[in-house]
Amino acid sequence: MSKVIISCAITGSIHTPSMSPHLPVTPEIAENAVEAAEVGAAIVHLYARNPDDGRPLATSDEASDILKLKGGDKVGF
Repeated sequence: MSKVIISCAITGSIHTPSMSPHLPVTPEIAENAVEAAEVGAAIVHLYARNPDDGRPLATSDEASDILKLKGGDKVGF
């Protein structure tokens, strides 16, 4: 059997909620990332967003703090 690496890209970095009401913001992004890891994603590529206005967060520290709050101990950085 061939080995497979599953990568999950949650959202892009450029879009903002003003462009689409369907764009997830940070709590949803974190939940989706943890869910993807739980079902087998080896890599989760995401851009965390400010939950107040949807702006992309600037640092990986901000993203990792949010993921840890949402059960991100299953996700490595």
